[in-house]
Amino acid sequence: MKRANMLLCLILLVAGMSAQSLLTPETLARREKRKNLTVKEWNTDNKTKTRWLDHVTVYDAEGRKVEETEYATYGQRERTTYEYDNQTGKVTKEVVYNDRNKPVRIRKYEWNDNGTKAKQYNYLPNGKLYSVKVFEYVFND
Repeated sequence: MKRANMLLCLILLVAGMSAQSLLTPETLARREKRKNLTVKEWNTDNKTKTRWLDHVTVYDAEGRKVEETEYATYGQRERTTYEYDNQTGKVTKEVVYNDRNKPVRIRKYEWNDNGTKAKQYNYLPNGKLYSVKVFEYVFND
């Protein structure tokens, strides 16, 4: 009987962890509003009333951010693209481009079952792994 209770507790624990990694209704509602959306942020000079593009964020048909571009007065400063896991909805890959639209940083992510980040792999533009960041979560009572 004791073993059956332990097994049941373990099953409930794993099921609860999986449920936490699912998308919440709030997240789904926010995504619904952002489907196929492009947000442009503009700056305006107070004296000359000159306007210039500052930032552009693009969302896909599922409401997930797929591209973010930051601009300077001379043009693109930095652009980041995002790729997602279709099952979990979590970011799996992020590529950062410079002002010449050349990749400068590639990050790949692994996630824990409870929806928290487990590891971040950092790659050079040529695809060579140069560092790994491991996330540890410590809760204090």
